[in-house]
Amino acid sequence: QVQLVESGGGLVQAGGSLRLSCAASGSISSINTMGWYRQAPGKQRELVADITSGGITNYADSVKGRFTISRDNAKSTVYLQMNSLKPEDTAVYYCKGRVSTYAIGSLWYWGQGTQVTVSS
Repeated sequence: QVQLVESGGGLVQAGGSLRLSCAASGSISSINTMGWYRQAPGKQRELVADITSGGITNYADSVKGRFTISRDNAKSTVYLQMNSLKPEDTAVYYCKGRVSTYAIGSLWYWGQGTQVTVSS
């Protein structure tokens, strides 16, 4: 069984920074793309950023230049450094990963989410 566990959310003032972490655990043979999504109240879940196992990154236009996604393959962990935060960044942030296990093969998994609140 695979688990993705996020941490690092919280309350921050506009202009501040937060760093989110997402650690994958379980009988993992490999991890391909990992990403961060977010969902604000009353809105659809949207991609924030993702990163391939080779380090190729992709960002939503709304966060380019402010957020940085990175990963530590040895720790099966993906990070999201969020700078210059704005109130519109307030949302629940979810980690998503394409994880291969020895028993099942390759599937997408979601974390439970972590709240990020940016006050004006």
